[in-house]
Amino acid sequence: MNNFHYQVSKKIQEIPEALSIYINQIVYSERRKGIDITTLSLGESYFDIPMQSFEEIDFVKGYHYSDSMGLPELRNQILKYYNKRYHTNLENINNILISSGSKPIIYMVMQSILNEGDEILIHEPAWLSYQEQAKLVGAVPRFIPYDCVINSFPKFFTERTKLLILNNPNNPAGWIYTEEQLSFIYTECSKRGIYILMDEAYSDFVLDDNEFCSLAKIVPDLEGIFVVNSLSKNMGMSGWRVGYVIGEESRIRNILKLNQHLITCAPTILQMYLSKYFDDIINITLPQVKEVVKKRARIINYMEEIGLKYLKGSSTFYIFLDVKDIREDVLDFCLYLLFKYGIATVPGSAYGKSTNKFIRIGIGAESEERIYYALDVIKLVIDQQLTDVNYVKDKLQKNGFYRFEG
Repeated sequence: MNNFHYQVSKKIQEIPEALSIYINQIVYSERRKGIDITTLSLGESYFDIPMQSFEEIDFVKGYHYSDSMGLPELRNQILKYYNKRYHTNLENINNILISSGSKPIIYMVMQSILNEGDEILIHEPAWLSYQEQAKLVGAVPRFIPYDCVINSFPKFFTERTKLLILNNPNNPAGWIYTEEQLSFIYTECSKRGIYILMDEAYSDFVLDDNEFCSLAKIVPDLEGIFVVNSLSKNMGMSGWRVGYVIGEESRIRNILKLNQHLITCAPTILQMYLSKYFDDIINITLPQVKEVVKKRARIINYMEEIGLKYLKGSSTFYIFLDVKDIREDVLDFCLYLLFKYGIATVPGSAYGKSTNKFIRIGIGAESEERIYYALDVIKLVIDQQLTDVNYVKDKLQKNGFYRFEG
């Protein structure tokens, strides 16, 4: 045995696990023991999607590599969908690249435009992987607090700011950036040479279709913008890992280089299936998407009836619940809910420093009855300050879980 120590990447050592996934790993472990968990921690909504036939698809072709940009026929389907549903004016499928989910795409966008030490601005609450991916590409994440209005964003810009990331509609707040707000922020960014990465993963989760405005509509030439979306949320296919980015053709070609070296191509057989049945799937899932958003509105009404506070928003299948009144750490609060009452939620610290006194609940994977029960329990634990930190420590230790360290 030698005396050498094998090194570990400093970048990897400096980033934490994904807190939402940490919570869900405990959920999966508890479920394997037969424990019933009301799962409000999942970032997806369950739809009833019947399987279409594979008989009309060349299954043997699906065993092999395909176009690294994505199948042309599927890119054309996405182009037509954006033009019809979001009133964009996309004409060239070479403005679209498909890959294995939007997560690697966001990382590849950052890699394609940023240099070491460049700054990325992120508006909180923000999906937890933005800042960690920024660190992995050698950039410096900086944050705009959740309560800052759009008109105040320019005061956060510095000479090193090269990218602004927005999530529209927002996970987890559920708010929507208006066309006027997006036009203002694009004008401010473009005159400074700051790219905008717009994550539109929840683009269909709105009550009124006119509420949502794609950045690709505001910037038809796509100059200085990247619009990222996927089939995970709107189509309820998170497990298929198919995402895409829309941008200037020259910028897409740079991302293509990375996609060739990191991914090669999105799964061929899934792209063939989606291309064949794209419209059928949309026609099946869109009505269910609308029902989820209506369900969200009913749950918000119930929260107001029982006196729970939340961050205002009308879209997505998340609610960002205000827990400022609890004395304990919010992670302990969430773990107490999970171990004591079988209710899984995600601490707001996962989505930003300014939101550490919130919790995220997702309403897409549970019935309204179970969600109402969970909200009653949450209200009780807040009002009576029931969180028992020692109980949480004991449950973590006895079950072989470690405490998350962010």
